[in-house]
Order: sequence, then C-alpha cells, then structure tokens
Amino acid sequence: MQKRNTEITVGMFVAAGIVAIFVLAMKVSNFTDFTDDAGYEVVAEFGNIGGLKVRSPVTMAGVRVGRVSNISLDGSTYNAKVTLSLYSQFNTLPTDTSASIFTAGLLGEQYIALEAGAEDEFLKNGDVLHLTQPALVLEQIIGQFLFSKAEGE
Repeated sequence: MQKRNTEITVGMFVAAGIVAIFVLAMKVSNFTDFTDDAGYEVVAEFGNIGGLKVRSPVTMAGVRVGRVSNISLDGSTYNAKVTLSLYSQFNTLPTDTSASIFTAGLLGEQYIALEAGAEDEFLKNGDVLHLTQPALVLEQIIGQFLFSKAEGE
C-alpha cells in the first residue's frame, strides 16, 4: 500500500511539472496572455508599419499596456489601420497620446510605443490616435545613405 501511495504522489508531481512547463511555454511564446482583461480598443493609422504583426506588444515607458489586435488597410487613405487593445487598468491615457513603431534591438520584433500627451480628457473605446510615427525601414535608411554618398562624390 505504501508503494502505491508513493507512485501516486510521484505521478501527481510529474503531472504538475508538465502543466507548469506548458504554462511557461505559453507565457514565453506570447501565445496567450492568461488574462480576462477586456480593456478597450483604440485605432491608429500609420503610413508604414514595417514588420508589425497582430499580437505585437503595445508599451508605454517600457511597460506593456496592451497588444495589437488587428491590422487592416484603409481603402480611402491607403494607410495601415492598426487596432490597439489596451488593458483596462490603463484607462487614463490622454486623448493626444502619440504612437510610434519601434524595433526591439537591431533586428528584433516591432512593437508600438505610446507617449502620453497633456490633454485633460482620456481615451475611450473606439477613439483614434492622430499623432503617429511610422516604422523606420532599415532598407530605406541604407538606400538613402548610399544615395547621399553617391551624390557627394
């Protein structure tokens, strides 16, 4: 009987270890947030989003405040329309908040960084961010550098 109890206990620890590894893998891979935070959505239009993807992080001062939930093309302006799903605890962002697309590291993933404005009114569900800065595309920067060097000779 003692041997059977030991086997059951070891089996439960192994099962708990497998579940813990699975949860860790999901957290690291950003496959799921494990949050039920509905939050609110705002839209930002960019001239170029580079390699930005759905589920890319949205940060403010280095703190994750949400995720990119949708990317589409606006048929009238031909700009990329990016829907940001912001967590509900960050509901005091001013309406003149600006959004910029940055790259984590030299060749890392792209993310959206928000910078708070100074308005007294706060963003709410469905609002549009009008102050945006598109992604810097490395190939364009290199091309401009080479073109300016060729003209200088």
